[in-house]
Amino acid sequence: MSQKKVEDGPGSARSELPSKEATIFRSVVRFYEGKQYKKAVKAADTILKKFPEHGETLSMKGLTLNSLEKKEEAYELVRKGLKCDLKSHVCWHVYGLLYRSDREYREAIKCYMCALRIDKENVQILRDLALLQIQMRDLSGFVDTRQQLLAAKPAQRNHWISLAVAHHANKSYDVAVQVIDAFEATLDGEIPENEVYEFSEMLMYKATILEEAGNVTM
Repeated sequence: MSQKKVEDGPGSARSELPSKEATIFRSVVRFYEGKQYKKAVKAADTILKKFPEHGETLSMKGLTLNSLEKKEEAYELVRKGLKCDLKSHVCWHVYGLLYRSDREYREAIKCYMCALRIDKENVQILRDLALLQIQMRDLSGFVDTRQQLLAAKPAQRNHWISLAVAHHANKSYDVAVQVIDAFEATLDGEIPENEVYEFSEMLMYKATILEEAGNVTM
């Protein structure tokens, strides 16, 4: 299973833990992302002894067990976690990650969409959704998600370029060029020396789009 980041922030009012257990929960996520699965399970069990119906901990324990090849128990725990806290974006995200690990991409997308209804600007979930959309060739959905990522983090160059790529893939050549032009307009003065190469690559990409669109004039 490819490793995925999991949001460790509060998902809903029901998911809130006392300070001590909240710290332990963050360690569960950290252990999972560091592939220290046995430590993650042990930390999750510490929380579940006091809060046996804490949805996000149940979900994270399930996701971790999936990485330990205990798939049946993993699904059981993740579904139980979601049942305990349907309003947690973390539980929905984890359920999506579980489906993704089994290449059930359509089901994973449904889970990500449910998570985003709860936490609309969650960048990690938006990124995960975008990856599956392009993999499933859902180009219009991919464009929408990349637009949301740009709106959430407009200062990051990669979100501008990724949105241009999304429009390019969707054969919206003029819009792709407009996105690149809009990004160029955000640049203040001279291009820093350490960014000159990336900027030249972007201009070459823009020329490629124009050529594909049948418009070689800049």
